[in-house]
Amino acid sequence: MSAQYKSKHGIVNKSQAEMYMSFVDLSNFARMVPPDAQATITADYDTLTATVQGFTIGVRMTGRVPYSLLQIQDNNAPFHFGISIHFDPAQEAGKTDFWLEVDADLNLMMKAMLGKKIQEGLDKIVDSLNV
Repeated sequence: MSAQYKSKHGIVNKSQAEMYMSFVDLSNFARMVPPDAQATITADYDTLTATVQGFTIGVRMTGRVPYSLLQIQDNNAPFHFGISIHFDPAQEAGKTDFWLEVDADLNLMMKAMLGKKIQEGLDKIVDSLNV
């Protein structure tokens, strides 16, 4: 069963190009994790694998539209999912309208357990980007 989640939109005080370049390389994500958790993450430009609470989740970059969109898909995760990262022009020059979308194949039990956490996590990511 497919479930879709969209984050809120946030205006970030960086240009689309700056935002895009900070997300385009998945190895950048490994550097954002606290030092005590870095041992559980391996990443390169196109792939990232993390172990969280005993579950190994892998992702790979599947689409790059310069300065506007990145698409990520699961790579041997416990369930199929895709993430779209949007970098839209904001009305004010030099700023970006940033938002995320997740499409996940979750059964009813997983949707009930994870749905709210996925939505909250997406919104927290937007909030954390100097909005």
